Amino acid sequence: MIALAQYGLLTILNLMLLFHLLILLKAIPYASVWGGRLKNDQEMYRFEIPSILINALFLGIALIKAELLGIHLPELAMQISLWIMAALFAFNTFGNLMSKNRLEKMIFSPLTILLCAFSLILAFAS
Repeated sequence: MIALAQYGLLTILNLMLLFHLLILLKAIPYASVWGGRLKNDQEMYRFEIPSILINALFLGIALIKAELLGIHLPELAMQISLWIMAALFAFNTFGNLMSKNRLEKMIFSPLTILLCAFSLILAFAS
């Protein structure tokens, strides 16, 4: 179960990071994220850049937990990080469910539920 959670987290976070990069590059319309509430490029940049940085941080934590980076953090720091990730993914799921965008509701809600579950599994395993 731990291996599934580790690789599931890594896979989904990589895909999310790619998705947000494609939005930033305007290959995907920004109307498909943030509840369909972004009105212009300026707002898109203000939301997407922090999103990319947070996803990259979470990916780094997942890589460290999977022992793929050769970096070791104290177990307490890793456990706290995973609990924070789980909480943020839970809040994000709620936000996705409230979205005006059907894609966000139907695709990203289940993905953030999985991210939350995988983070919890790894937090409990620490």
